[in-house]
Order: sequence, then C-alpha cells, then structure tokens
Amino acid sequence: MKGKTKWAGKVLAVFLAFVVAAGCICTGCGSGGSAESSSSSGSSKGTILGSGSKELKILSGSENKELEPILEDYANKNHIRIEMTYQGSLDIMRDLEAETFAYDAVWPASSIWLDAGDEKLHRVKHAESISINPVVFGIKKSLAEKLGFVGKEVSVSDILNAITSGQLKFCMTSATQSNSGASAYLGFIHALLGDPDVIRSDDLKSEDLKKNLTELLSGINRSSGSSEWLMDMFVKSDYDAMVNYECLMIAANKELEKAGKEPLYVVYPYDGLCIADSPLAYVDQGDKDKEKLFTDLQDYLLTSDVQNEIQKTGRRTAYTGINEENKAIFKTDWGLQPDRVLSPFKMPDTDVLMDCLNMYQSELRKPSLTVYCLDYSGSMAGKGNKQLVAAMEQLLIQKKARENYLQASDSDVTILIPFDEKVMDTYTAVGNGQDLENLYLDVRNTDPTGGTDMYAAIEEGLQLLKGYDLTKYTTAVIVMTDGMAMDNYEEFADIYQSEGGDIPVFSIMYGDADSSQLDQLASLTNARVFDGRDDLTSAFRKVRGYN
Repeated sequence: MKGKTKWAGKVLAVFLAFVVAAGCICTGCGSGGSAESSSSSGSSKGTILGSGSKELKILSGSENKELEPILEDYANKNHIRIEMTYQGSLDIMRDLEAETFAYDAVWPASSIWLDAGDEKLHRVKHAESISINPVVFGIKKSLAEKLGFVGKEVSVSDILNAITSGQLKFCMTSATQSNSGASAYLGFIHALLGDPDVIRSDDLKSEDLKKNLTELLSGINRSSGSSEWLMDMFVKSDYDAMVNYECLMIAANKELEKAGKEPLYVVYPYDGLCIADSPLAYVDQGDKDKEKLFTDLQDYLLTSDVQNEIQKTGRRTAYTGINEENKAIFKTDWGLQPDRVLSPFKMPDTDVLMDCLNMYQSELRKPSLTVYCLDYSGSMAGKGNKQLVAAMEQLLIQKKARENYLQASDSDVTILIPFDEKVMDTYTAVGNGQDLENLYLDVRNTDPTGGTDMYAAIEEGLQLLKGYDLTKYTTAVIVMTDGMAMDNYEEFADIYQSEGGDIPVFSIMYGDADSSQLDQLASLTNARVFDGRDDLTSAFRKVRGYN
C-alpha cells in the first residue's frame, strides 16, 4: 500500500503504544550510575583508562562500563593504557567475522556471539568468563503478588498465562539487536519446547511453539536496543515489568526506591534461566607483547579479591551463590535469590541460532509501526543525501535488511515523511513486499531543498498514527536531521504533553545538527539520540533495534 496525505495541522491525539528467560549462556550488566541517559548519543568512541606507552584495545559490551574503575585502577598501577570501545553483542559478532579487526581483545555479553563471530577465522583465544548474571523478569511487587508469583517458583508457562489473560505487559530489548533480548527469547524457546537437550532446526517448525511465542512476545509494550538504556527508561517511566539482567534489576530498584517508587520483584523462571557469562578473550593477530598485556589483565580480573569487587556491583562470579559479605546487595525482599544455584542449558549451533533470530524478526515479534522523518533541507545536498539514501537502502531493501536482522514482517507498517521547512509528502507501506521496497525509490528520487522544520514532520507523523490501534504495535518516530530546526520546540512540547503522548521520538544526528535540540526532544518523549556523523548507516541500524 502506498498513500499520500497533506499535513493535517498541529492538533494531536496521541495514544499510548507500545522477554522471560530459560537457561542459556548469555550476559551483561551495569548498574546505577553507569546507565545511559535517554538523551545519550550512544557513540562508540573509545574510553581511555590510565596512561602509558603500552596500550590494550578492547571491544566490549556496554554492560562492562561499570567495571571501568577496576580497569582504571589496574591500568594506573601498571602504567598501561586500556581503551574500551562499546558496541552491542551482535555488532561485536559482525566485527569478529571481518578480515580486519581493529582491537586486541573482545568482551561481549555472551559466549554465543564469541563463538558465532569466530566460527570462520578462529583467531580468538584465552576466553574466560569474568562474571555471570541471569536474565530475569522484574515485576512491580504489587502486581507480582496479584499474579501469585511472590514466594513461588514461576515457569515460562505461568508468565505466558499472565500475558494471555491481559494481566501482564513488559519491556524487553530486541532479540535481534541485544543480548539480553536474544537470551530471553532463546530461553522462551527452550522452555516451551519442554527442556530439550538442545534446540534443533526441526524444533522451530512447530506451529504450537510459534503460536505460544507470538502470544508471549505480544506482551512487550516497549522495546530497546540496549539493556542499560531499557533500565534507565524504565526507572523514569511507569511500566509494570521488564526483562533484563539481574544486576540491572538491582540497579533499577535502587533508583526506584530513591525516587519513592514501587520496587520490582525479581522472578527466575525455573524451567529455563538465561545466564550471562561475560567472556573476555584475546584476538590473536601475531603480537606476543599484546598477548602478554592481555593475559596479565585477565589474570588480575580473575583474582579472588577483584572477583569480590565485581560481585559488589550486583554481578555473580559463581554459579553456586554469592559471598556471605555481599549477600545484602541481593535483597530477598526484592525477590532476589543469592543462594540460588544457576544451571545453564546447552546453546544451539550457530546455524540454528541464526534461524531463531530470523524467525523472531520475520514472524514472531510484535509488529513495528515506524515513522521515518527524513531531512531534505538544502544542506543535505551531495554527501549527506547520498549517505541518507544508502542508509535507508539497508532498511527498505529486504535482502540487505536481512544481513543485519532488520527485515520487516508482513504486519509491519512503515511511514516515510521527507521534510525541509515543511512536510514535503508522506508515503506508507504495509508488510515486507514490493510496496516497502518501492519506498526506497521515493527516498532516492526526493531532492534536498529549503530549510529545516523537523517539528512539523514529527507532528504530521503523530497525526497519522491516530489512524492505527497502537496497542497492536511497537511504535516509534525516528527523525534524521543535519541542521538546527526552526525554533518552535516549546509549542511542540506543549502540544505533546497536553495530549498525553507516549510515543518515543528517536533522532539521528548528522552533519551540523544541534545536539541540544535533539537531547530536548529525546528527554521529552522518553527516547534517545544516535550519532550518525561518522556512520549514518550504522546509526539507522542501531535506532531500528529500539522498535
């Protein structure tokens, strides 16, 4: 379907729109102060810890940010420099697959991405788990009591029943963009299959499995591409439950209680608990001096004293429980079980893992309803427009989208709104067929001209959303701009707030875009800013993980 509408003015009627683990090896965490703010640009530039002539470059999941003080103390004492560059686990996997690798070591959330990324080149060595952390459900305690989950062992089926009865909605990261989401999703599969020895390709053909997974995932009312960002968003908002790492549940409850809000009660689904194993590994490129720097650091992190410090951040360091002196961090009033013995299940082969992710993206996840507001102001002429066209090609041309698990389902709705100092047009496609790919021609054939008014485009997008039942979709507006918008933010903010809007407006910063304006917009709409100045295609890929 393809349609065109005129801008309908500024009267908005915006509605509220918007996983449960089963024993797999996965990871990650950060807590409290390290959580990224809603207006974070999510830059992947490295963080330098310590100083010295010797340098160790580590490509890491963002959940390890909270361990920076431990790393910095080591770097200073040993007169070395550690550069931490943060990416999502699936991006780490893709980088490992490439012939050229710009880092000395990797520290993804889970061993599954390490194994999958190194399957062909076999250059990863010395992999050791630094911490472990289960992926759990956190539910407002009053709701957990109503559901009968407090003081009881809870199964994935119990959670599914709560969702299908309309009593439970939850927030979760994307299974195809974030490890915590992928871990929980694989846990669902394992539990719903009845605890098999390992998930196999034939298992995924089960219609009962697909039906149950679709119903379970329909309970998601807010998605994210980052576990830390999901926690931060949850604390600032008013949702009932989320799936996340145990350590992030601890961090969230600290913030919730500080703000006088109801804490979450942690539920560990007994028929499959997803475990985060945080492997730190060396990528061998023939430099023995680098290898020695790495093994010295790794040995340090695995000493009993440092493992105890890591445990104080809310991470576990053993499958059999928490040190006595740290048990107070794992509050039983919050449902935490410091003495629980964790039992991971065997992960599927890489080919089956990828089949699971493709099935999630193409068939099972809650449909996306996405409005793209694209800047065609005069300053985008030339390089800017070429990069925008290339970035949208990665999303709209489905063969390319599948390479990054961004393909549309047959129920997704995609709306494009090109703008300059006004709304230039609107284009809509439903599903993943030719109509969607035809939108790429509209992107390619629109010429940059005029000024910049992103607020008009956003308002138009929100107006168009009135025509949909937003409870059936994961909904978002994504705006890309390279310049300073016309100064009518206050008017837009008044309208958005008065209408009770809860649609996130994510933005991608490019060129000379005014970051302060975009940060304001992210804060207002409970969303996030992405930095596309170095790599616009990567920025579009990352923001797509939030919807």
